[in-house]
Amino acid sequence: MKESNKNNPFTTPEGYFENFTDRLMDQLSQESPELPKEEGFIVPEDYFDGVYKNVQHQLATKETKVVQLHPYRKFYFAAASIAAVAVLVFALNWNASEELTFESLAESEIENYFETNEYDLSAYELAEVIPLDGLDIDDMLTNRFEEENVIDYLDENIEDFEELNLEDYE
Repeated sequence: MKESNKNNPFTTPEGYFENFTDRLMDQLSQESPELPKEEGFIVPEDYFDGVYKNVQHQLATKETKVVQLHPYRKFYFAAASIAAVAVLVFALNWNASEELTFESLAESEIENYFETNEYDLSAYELAEVIPLDGLDIDDMLTNRFEEENVIDYLDENIEDFEELNLEDYE
């Protein structure tokens, strides 16, 4: 037999396992097997009568100390919730002072809105809605368009740009 642990205090006699089955079969074949006459364990007198009282007495006197696994966990949750509320309040009030008005819109945004949203209104119908006291005759007569803007507009909206014969701007 191979020794697996040299520090093991338990040993078996030489040749114990070689003739073990023969000895076992001999004992089983006997009519009255050899059993010990005395019990191996002795229980003190009145042991079971006083066990309950002894256990209850020991449980009552011993008080265990409770150690919390995460004692600061609730403080972390409270700090995180306060930080989240503070960030939310600052985020909502960040741009609250600026109030949007019609004058704050750029002309290009208004034009883009009318170009993307089709209301099927003709130029005459739009002219009926626009008040005349807000218009100045100079607004219609002055040339606010630059030549580059006109060329870009024609390039985007005309299929054959070369037929316009614009030699200088090609």
